[in-house]
Amino acid sequence: MSSVALVTGAASGLGLATATRLHAEGFAVVGIDLDADRGQAAFEAFGARGRFVKADVTSEEGVGAAIAAAAELGTLRASVCCAGVGWASRVLSKKGPHPLDLFRKVVEINLVGTFNVHRLAAAAMAEHDADADGQRGVLISTASVAAFEGQIGQVAYSASKGGVAAMTLPIARDLAKLGIRAVTIAPGIFDTPMLATVSDEYRAGLAASVPNPSRLGTPEEYADMAWTIVRTPYLNGTTVRLDGALRMAPK
Repeated sequence: MSSVALVTGAASGLGLATATRLHAEGFAVVGIDLDADRGQAAFEAFGARGRFVKADVTSEEGVGAAIAAAAELGTLRASVCCAGVGWASRVLSKKGPHPLDLFRKVVEINLVGTFNVHRLAAAAMAEHDADADGQRGVLISTASVAAFEGQIGQVAYSASKGGVAAMTLPIARDLAKLGIRAVTIAPGIFDTPMLATVSDEYRAGLAASVPNPSRLGTPEEYADMAWTIVRTPYLNGTTVRLDGALRMAPK
């Protein structure tokens, strides 16, 4: 049977680049996103080895439907979580304390959503036969350099991404006997739809802050790292910074 990858945030940016790369490497791909129009249009290029499912990553039912779609295509071997939000607010501003609902929402999508996808993907992987190296699959999460050097206004985002990085090792340890790995990528400043609304001047400033190479990262570079993780069984239980040696300043 075909190996299948489940990718969240698959309608654009890091998720779409990863889905495209894994498809090119021979995987059938199931994509999850809330942007159904863009997602369905993108996944038409994958033909019979692609499925798009409109779903909220925090929904057990929605993610379950995507995993069921994966089962129709083959054997689920990879789960890559790229879906996320980055709304900003200070702990205390002129408007008052940080909105609690906003904090909850960011953590719910970025952290709880990632865990929800991976726990259900792991359950599906555990039902499959292991390969010659005893492996059944890999869970790839997306953190951020903000997990380690959160900037002003990033308290919710940093908390959520710090949680993603922190749960990587315990997930890997929990699933080790099943031959399921867990690895997290912590991107720096990437050229994704999140930056689409900023000015060229601001983008240039961001690029200049990266030591080497002094530019924004590309979704394709993220996809390259995801593919490296998929094909390297000894990568497990760790967070890989993908940031051009960037260390974030306070603002």
